[in-house]
Amino acid sequence: MQAALDRTDLRILAALQTNGRASNAELAAEVNLSPSACLRRVQKLEADGVIAGYGARLEPRSIGLGLQAFVRVQLSRHEAEAIETFTERVAAWEEVVACHALTGDMDYLLQVYVADLDGFSRFLLDRLLNASGVADVNTSFVLRTVKASTALPLGNVRP
Repeated sequence: MQAALDRTDLRILAALQTNGRASNAELAAEVNLSPSACLRRVQKLEADGVIAGYGARLEPRSIGLGLQAFVRVQLSRHEAEAIETFTERVAAWEEVVACHALTGDMDYLLQVYVADLDGFSRFLLDRLLNASGVADVNTSFVLRTVKASTALPLGNVRP
């Protein structure tokens, strides 16, 4: 269910997407609210599930994850049991940071981070191709990231 958001909620969300570590006092000043009113709104946004959590964004290369790939996967069977088995396996693989079910000729899109091509080869051969029900895999390696943002486009949300 979609939460009812007003302009102030959207300003709070925009500010938190820019700086999730802002103190309540800083956030309140930025959105022109009293600290207590701001805190109540943030707590409501959290309780309503609009704010799903907080975390640090890491630079993959600085921690040794130099290769990013997008892997399109087609399953051989589309029964509920086969889909559940595949999605449970994917959820357990730490190399996969995102998995999306798709329309079109491929069933899933995986975003994968590994150290290097050898690491990707191990992931592909030992995990993905060993997953029962995988019929086809197509991989694209990221050469350069032009834009990567976790911020949602709040300008498209109508209060």
